[in-house]
Amino acid sequence: MKKTILYTFLATAITGASLTSCEDMFGGFLDKQPSNELSEDEVFSSWTNTEQFHFDTYNFLRHGACRINSSWMDAATDLAHTSYSYGGTRVSFNIGNYYTSGASNELTDTWETYYRGIRKCNMLLARINQVPKSSDDTQENYERDLRVYKAEARFFRAYFHWELFLRYGAIPVITEVLDPDGDLITDYKERPTVKEFVQDFILKELIGGVEVTNGTPGGCMPDLLSLDEVRKDLANLGGRITQPAALALASRIELYMASKRFAGQTDVTWQNAADLAKLFIDKFGSDGQKDNKYSLYRGTGDADIPKLNYQNAILTTATDQGKNPEIIFWRNDAVAGWAAIANDTPVGEGGNGGLCPSQNLIDMYDMLDGSSPFTEYDETGAPVYDKATLKPSGIVAGSRYNDNNPCSSRDPRLNASILYHGCTWGSGIIDVIKGHRDNPTGNANATPTGYYVRKYMPENILTNNHAGVEYRNWIIFRYAEILLNYAEALCESGKVPEALQAIQPLRDRVGLSLKLTERADLKEQEAALHFIRKERTVELAFEDHRAWDLRRWNVAEKALARDIYGVEVTQERGQLKYTRKVVGNRVFEEKMYLYPIPEAEVWKTGIENNPGW
Repeated sequence: MKKTILYTFLATAITGASLTSCEDMFGGFLDKQPSNELSEDEVFSSWTNTEQFHFDTYNFLRHGACRINSSWMDAATDLAHTSYSYGGTRVSFNIGNYYTSGASNELTDTWETYYRGIRKCNMLLARINQVPKSSDDTQENYERDLRVYKAEARFFRAYFHWELFLRYGAIPVITEVLDPDGDLITDYKERPTVKEFVQDFILKELIGGVEVTNGTPGGCMPDLLSLDEVRKDLANLGGRITQPAALALASRIELYMASKRFAGQTDVTWQNAADLAKLFIDKFGSDGQKDNKYSLYRGTGDADIPKLNYQNAILTTATDQGKNPEIIFWRNDAVAGWAAIANDTPVGEGGNGGLCPSQNLIDMYDMLDGSSPFTEYDETGAPVYDKATLKPSGIVAGSRYNDNNPCSSRDPRLNASILYHGCTWGSGIIDVIKGHRDNPTGNANATPTGYYVRKYMPENILTNNHAGVEYRNWIIFRYAEILLNYAEALCESGKVPEALQAIQPLRDRVGLSLKLTERADLKEQEAALHFIRKERTVELAFEDHRAWDLRRWNVAEKALARDIYGVEVTQERGQLKYTRKVVGNRVFEEKMYLYPIPEAEVWKTGIENNPGW
């Protein structure tokens, strides 16, 4: 691990403007900022310095948009393809090159980044009890902040270890302050079991373990800020870790541990995963938006409610600017301008194309009435394809699906997530016909799939000749995920009707009228499970879930090695014609379920690398 000073306080002292501004995150908390570099004794000799040292840990939360050298993690899945080829997923994940510098910020830098974050947490936990109270603070406030900061550090330490686990498996658990001038993990060569790493450490740290006694979690959760505390002071506390955030992370983890890839390696069962998701729903969830609890976002007064309900669930902030009741935990960034979205904006708008949704994803959306357009879906949630025609193998009789206009009469979440030929956005209408506005001849960044991304792209930024600004906070947990967790765990437990009822609100939110329990094609458990996986994919598309879901379902070798489809749109005698095409061939081998541990760490510490690397 890199031998550098760890006592940084500002985002610019770590990786520049790509990280969160603590001032934007916590209002006036950081009005008086110390030097970027202080000794450890100086940091912990002053309560103000210690606070700033702790708040800087929030800067280790990463934004998913353009995280991998200007590309997205979902461009390493079957959901999208990156238009430009000079770096990112195109030169790494997609061709099976996990050692390239073109995606180093994901494949190698993750290791150091999160271990640095863990070291900050351990340092705070080791020293904060000895930090003197500020003279202008009350004893009550001091004791409250002391309790909360320690709990937040424990949450962060668990979260960082979990993010490392997703990529590298069970690696050393570090709970003491390591010497930054040494080899850091040299004394931690032995890799724990999954149970030791996830169940005995992470879940215990968050909620006290797998079983939650009498519906009262333990761990760090009781000492974190309550939902009521944060909601009463969103301007100053928005974005802080809360009790619901700890339970949401635990819910995600238990869902993963019950899944096929990890089943039996811990004591977590599908029933445990269902019970924990239900605990969140009962404790923090609501069917409405007026009782200060979490619910699905629903706007009012919009001309196109079904689409905008979903679109604004992503773009509306959870702070006092928007008060989105769906967002549980997010990276609370400053307002963004044109530079933040230029890489993923259609070339006709002056952007670089960037994240381009695949036809594979388009095919996963249901019809506008809530019925399925295709007759068969596999265990990845995708339609089963005819390899000769590149089309789903069967169209449901009587369906309004039109392969020559594939985005017509579809689930409104498609319209809210994807820019397709003929839709309005920015200063004009998307036109991907060869040689036209968004597919000009000679522009290497024009969409290869026939589509551009709309989700997470604030259209307000385009106003006034791209001089507009808007919040573009990255969502880490939202209430929709909890409902999906609950539904999947119920379905895996054999409770199909209850599982379908659990996610019906997601469908109701966007106006899909056909009730899931009335669909004849979802009566059997396997078909219902494949549907729930498809529903999870379209609801959480481009939110950095697909790559990890496919791995935990143990189907990544099928989904991440499949061809990526797109469409060529042409006009003949005044009629549009859509022709399917292969835009990318992907590589995925069994060893790629995990990343290789960075070579420098293996050479330096002697830690065992992951199988196959």
